[in-house]
Amino acid sequence: MTATIHFPWETPPGEGEAIEVGTGALWMRLPLPMKLDHVNVFAFEDDDGWTIIDTGFDSRRTRKIWETLLAGPLGGKPVARVVVTHHHPDHVGLAGWFQRDHGAQLITTRTAWLFARMLLLDEQMVPVDETLAYWRSAGMDEDVFEARKAERPFNYVDIVADMPLGFSRVKEGDVIRFGGRDWDVRIGNGHAPEHATFWSRDCDLVLGGDQLLATISPNLGVYATEPEADPVGDWLESCERLAPFARDSHLVLPGHKLPYRGLPTRMRQLVDNHHTALARLLDHLAEPQTAVECFPVLYRRRISEGEYGLAMVEAVGHLNHLLRTGEITRTRRDDGAWLWKRKETSHG
Repeated sequence: MTATIHFPWETPPGEGEAIEVGTGALWMRLPLPMKLDHVNVFAFEDDDGWTIIDTGFDSRRTRKIWETLLAGPLGGKPVARVVVTHHHPDHVGLAGWFQRDHGAQLITTRTAWLFARMLLLDEQMVPVDETLAYWRSAGMDEDVFEARKAERPFNYVDIVADMPLGFSRVKEGDVIRFGGRDWDVRIGNGHAPEHATFWSRDCDLVLGGDQLLATISPNLGVYATEPEADPVGDWLESCERLAPFARDSHLVLPGHKLPYRGLPTRMRQLVDNHHTALARLLDHLAEPQTAVECFPVLYRRRISEGEYGLAMVEAVGHLNHLLRTGEITRTRRDDGAWLWKRKETSHG
């Protein structure tokens, strides 16, 4: 039997504070202006300075907190390297600032860097036609559609600092050294393409980013940029591939929530939870449904306005997976929405 999930620290570090999670290894937390109201960042000490893992959003408040951390828990020692696990803004937001203002080397996967650079250039004043068509295809509620159609959409450049040219690539199978430790690079997918995780060869630390969270499941969303994507399939493949490396003794340092032990149990849960959700969804599709009409069976709670967009893109993600595995079909409704339905031969 594998061990249950255990949290060595019940309370996260306060703003501008750090908790030591290993020799020369610090855990810090930065605020986010959303329901998931924080991101974890980590620092590892080397002779030439600190290696920072992920950065938080680019905002005046976050920069000020970093200045407090640099002068306080990090003891005024320079930041030599910034390691970015994946391209989402709460993880890469200040990477460019550390490069330009602190002279840090950026280390990340090629896909994460390319996505970040591309998204920084893609500023929109109103949603583009492809986005509107995607919302229609998901069956977005008319009142939500009309409101969002008129709004300036979220733009990456709003919360991610400009990134100068140049980065150092890590990829599957690499070994990288920082914090006095050698780390195996293992790549996940689904939540973000080519998401890097780092597994220490010299101790029990694992840097999990958003690939290895303990109490929440990362969003597996489909967007207008790649409307036929199968992030759920990518996610399940990643979890199955990474699971054999997990040990009960591992201390996972995740992108959100609390560090934990019990990784083998958690890896099994991450797979089982999505298989269970897919089975519920397949039952629900005895009659044709839009993606938005699948909210009740997927989430089993009321989806608030602030969660609507993430809920919608993840619903499409699960539907795309069932389509890819041949268990459902889809037909286009007159208003542009896809209607998804279970194949009669696929169930019972």
